[in-house]
Amino acid sequence: MKRFFIITGILLLLILVCVGIVGFNILRDNGIKQFFATMKPPAATVSTVVAKPANWTPGVEAIGTVNAVRGVDLTVETAGIVKDILFHANQKIAADAVLLQLDDAVEKADLVAQKAQAASDQAALTRALELQRRGVGTDATLDAARAAATASAAQVNKLQAVLDQKRLAAPFTGTVGIPRIDIGQYLAPGNSVVTLQDLETMRVDFTVPEQQLPLLKIGQTVRIGGSVADMPFAGSIRGIDPKIDPASRLVSIRGEVANPEGKLTPGQFVQIRVELPEESNIISVPQTAVTSSLYGDFVFVVVPAKPTDAGAAVPAKSEEQKAGAEKPAGDAAKPQVDASKPASDTAKPADNAAKPADNAQKPAEAGQQPALVLSQVFVKLGRRNNGMVEIVEGLKAGDEVVTAGQNRLFNGMSVAVDNTIDPSKSANKQVQQ
Repeated sequence: MKRFFIITGILLLLILVCVGIVGFNILRDNGIKQFFATMKPPAATVSTVVAKPANWTPGVEAIGTVNAVRGVDLTVETAGIVKDILFHANQKIAADAVLLQLDDAVEKADLVAQKAQAASDQAALTRALELQRRGVGTDATLDAARAAATASAAQVNKLQAVLDQKRLAAPFTGTVGIPRIDIGQYLAPGNSVVTLQDLETMRVDFTVPEQQLPLLKIGQTVRIGGSVADMPFAGSIRGIDPKIDPASRLVSIRGEVANPEGKLTPGQFVQIRVELPEESNIISVPQTAVTSSLYGDFVFVVVPAKPTDAGAAVPAKSEEQKAGAEKPAGDAAKPQVDASKPASDTAKPADNAAKPADNAQKPAEAGQQPALVLSQVFVKLGRRNNGMVEIVEGLKAGDEVVTAGQNRLFNGMSVAVDNTIDPSKSANKQVQQ
C-alpha cells in the first residue's frame, strides 16, 4: 500500500507539473497575442506641404538641338599646296579676314603676263581710234582692236579671280575651330579646312506632336536648358513648319535665343519648354507627393486622429470616483451626533474626486497638438511643370499632403510632421543651412 500511495503521489505531482507548464504556455501565448494586438507602432516622421490654389504656367516640353544662326564648315574652291595658316583654334575672326593662303606663284605670274597683254591691246585700240578719227583707218581694224582689248581685260579679271581663290577668307564674324589642315598639305576642292560659328545668337530646332500645334505661334517665349529644372536661357519662336511629317506626325519648330556668354554650343542637346498663357486657381503639389500603383495615383493626407480609446476611458474613471465618493457617505451614517462635520467631510472627498478630472484635462488645455494620422486619397493628375504636378480631382485647398517619407506608410498610420527636411534640396545644402 505504501508503494501504491507513493506511485500515485508521484503521478499526481507529474500531472500537476504538466498542467502548470501547459497553463503557463497558454497564458504566455495569450499575453503575447494581446500585447501585439494592442501595441501601436511609433509615429513615422514625414514632411508635408499644404495644398492651395496658385498661378500655373502651362507649357509644351520637348527636346532639341542647338545650332548657330550662322555656322559653316569652310572649304577651298581650288586645288593647291597650303602655304600659310593665318588663324588658331577658338580665335574670334572678323568678316573678310584671310584664314588660309595656298601657293599662288604660278597664278601671279600669269596675271602679270596677262596685264601686259591687256595694256598692249589697249594701246592698239587707242591707235585704231586715232586713225579712224583722221579718216585713214578702216572699221574692221577698229573692231578687231576693240575686241582684243576687251578680251584681254576679261582675261585679267579671270586670273585675278583664280588668284583670289588661293586665299580662304571668313564670310562673316565668328569663332573658328581647330584647324584640320597642315602647312605643306595638298588640298583638293571641297576639303574641309575649319568650322566657323557665330555664337552670339543660337537657334534651336525641335519637334512637337501635331495635337500641340494649335497651342504654338510665332513670338512665344521659349526656355532652354540642360534639364527641365534648370532652364536659364530664354528666346522666342521664329519659325513653324507649315507641313506635318506624315511618317512621325510631328511638326518642326525653330526658336532663337541670345548667347552673349557663349554657354550654348552648336550641336548641344537641350531641354525645351514653350511657355503658354498663365492660369490661376490651380491646385498643385510636388511630384514627390504622388505615388503610383496598379489601382491609380494617390497621396497621403495628414488629418487629426479621432478620439476613440481616450473617450472610452473617461466614463470608467468617473464611475470609480462615484464609488469612492459613496464610501464616505456610508460612514457618515454612523455618527449621528456630529452630523454637520461628516457633511463637511463628505464634501471634501467630492472635491478631491473632482481634482483628478481637472488634472486629466490639463494636457488638453496646455495646447498640445492632437495626434496625427494618414488618410490615403486617390487623385487624378494633370499637367507637370518644374517639379510640380497639377491635381485635377481628389484634393481641396487646405489639405496637408505628405511630400517625403511615404515609402513605408499606410492608411491610418500615426505620423509626426517635420518640415525642416526639404526633398527638393540635397542633404549637403540642408546641413549647411
